[in-house]
Amino acid sequence: MTDAPTPLLVLDVVGLTPKLLEHMPRLKALAGSGSKARLGTVLPAVTCAAQSTFLTGTLPAEHGIVGNGWYFRDLGEVLLWRQHNGLVEGDKLWDAARRAHPGYTVANICWWYAMGADTDITVTPRPVYYADGRKEPDCYTRPPALHDELHDKFGTFPLFNFWGPGANIVSSQWIIDATRHILATRAPDLALCYLPHLDYDLQRFGPDDPRSYRAAADLDAAMAPLLDDAQAAGRTVVALSEYGITRVSRPVDINRALRRAGLLEVHTQDGMEYLDPMASRAFAVSDHQLAHIYVRRPEDLDATREALADLAGIDQLLDDEGKKSFGLDHPRSGELVAVAEPDAWFTYYYWLDDDRAPDFAQLVEIHRKPGYDPVELFMDPLDPYVKVKAAKALARKKLGMRYRMAVVPLDPSPVRGSHGRLPDDPQDGPLLLCSAPDAVGDAVEATEVKGLLLRLAGLE
Repeated sequence: MTDAPTPLLVLDVVGLTPKLLEHMPRLKALAGSGSKARLGTVLPAVTCAAQSTFLTGTLPAEHGIVGNGWYFRDLGEVLLWRQHNGLVEGDKLWDAARRAHPGYTVANICWWYAMGADTDITVTPRPVYYADGRKEPDCYTRPPALHDELHDKFGTFPLFNFWGPGANIVSSQWIIDATRHILATRAPDLALCYLPHLDYDLQRFGPDDPRSYRAAADLDAAMAPLLDDAQAAGRTVVALSEYGITRVSRPVDINRALRRAGLLEVHTQDGMEYLDPMASRAFAVSDHQLAHIYVRRPEDLDATREALADLAGIDQLLDDEGKKSFGLDHPRSGELVAVAEPDAWFTYYYWLDDDRAPDFAQLVEIHRKPGYDPVELFMDPLDPYVKVKAAKALARKKLGMRYRMAVVPLDPSPVRGSHGRLPDDPQDGPLLLCSAPDAVGDAVEATEVKGLLLRLAGLE
């Protein structure tokens, strides 16, 4: 066995860029006394794909996480935000660490694909889905007793502050508090901590809005006690980001284009239209600025390309060779992959008349929508009674009754920030900071993060 490894705290500060670092004095000071590098990200530059690359050292072509979700061909379903770590293929960071140092301990606090991972401590969002249809905030933990320990000390995991119109710093603060508690009571060799706060206002208002600068400053202040704890314990800190969020102004209705071309099919129930992926000749799973386009038969590829050829907002349409060039050639990927232009992003919308939209379209419903929907960060500005509706739904919830929080607009125009394509300007791209001087050079690739962490721990 090697000497005791250097303990690490790895902070995933979502959306951190060189521009935002200027508004985060504590993190900037950490980089100033330590080291800082540009971080090369992956295509798609989204949470699940980037985190999986950090932890395996491989690209999506190998680890299989081609986005935040994809079309499961064997099930005939689009599924996003799955949680089982078994979906991530390959050798994980903790596997390599334990080969070098048996007994190496790892805590995962809200990094994705946490459930089923061979980590010692796990905390991840997991609502309670009651039999009567209610969804209530909660989390999943291992060991199981940690659940009540965190609940008693910090309250219920604030799910409705983690995503949706109410998303704010409350969720990141809970995660910071839980991380501090775990470090103090368990002292794992490696602690992974996910801090989503910058994701919210940057998508709502754009990365150059004063409210986004305030979000950066607020998160920096909230992290300060955690950074103090790490320093006092002699723990090396790494802060990194998966992507940078850039300003957008153009939603691209890729599925509507495929439907108008006769390639996408729907079925109707109770006057509502639902995507029929099994019957469709082609459809897209939209994921921020990238969309996987699943084409059922090879003979429909040309028709699919033709349907999208003149669609404004598409920068690239990757075929097999294009996917291979970006390390995205995995069987889970679509037959074609669309990449948006810098100021554009892809909606999941497939209906042509809002009166035919499914009821979940106006809900925060990440598991039923066949694509990512950033409009869930907003309350409908066109509905004068939206707050009254929300209050009534909340009252029903408090009475233990079923409720529908139907407040999300069907208009995508409020979205001002997105990500997913590779950054055009390093100032808008992700960063890696380390409290150890001379730990990194000018640039680190996402595939190099696993090796870097092993070296910082003294295990490579």
